[in-house]
Amino acid sequence: MSPAVVLSPAERRPRRADARRNYDRLLDAAREAVATHGADASLDDIARRAGVGSGTLYRHFPSRSALLEAVFHDQVAALLEQANALTGTEDPGAALDRWLQAVLQHSIRYRGLAASLKAAESGWCHATMRTAADELVERAKATGTVRPEVTGSDLLKIINGLALANLECADADASSARMLGYVLAGLRPPGRPQLSS
Repeated sequence: MSPAVVLSPAERRPRRADARRNYDRLLDAAREAVATHGADASLDDIARRAGVGSGTLYRHFPSRSALLEAVFHDQVAALLEQANALTGTEDPGAALDRWLQAVLQHSIRYRGLAASLKAAESGWCHATMRTAADELVERAKATGTVRPEVTGSDLLKIINGLALANLECADADASSARMLGYVLAGLRPPGRPQLSS
């Protein structure tokens, strides 16, 4: 899998102090706006909240996808770290189940993560999640705990769908956990018992 600490392209370039402050203010404003309004938060509103013009926003983040990548970088890095830890310590089927549960919880907790991953299929966040999912799925397939036709990419789409379907639910955690249970049961080859998570 990819290294646990990966800098986004925007973080690799050194910046002047004022540019760094603007970047940080934009990122803080974007996190707040995305938490409230999801991945479709107004870019003009984010620039206003940060106290900068739209041009400054676009100099730092040339697209909505680039901004969302920066907003969710830390959450995706944490999920990658968890996948790396599970890869070495767990039964492959149980490891996959635990990681999918964590991805779903993150996607609900960090409103907009699911939509961001869906929208930016070519970015670092999506590629990192896909690589982690693929590795966990392949390990589970090798032990026969997951159907051979299952792919990491398909599972991420299912998890994103569950997260998006439960965002507005009053009992989002319970509802999404119940639905994920159905998905996990469907991953098992016929005659294979459900893993306890």
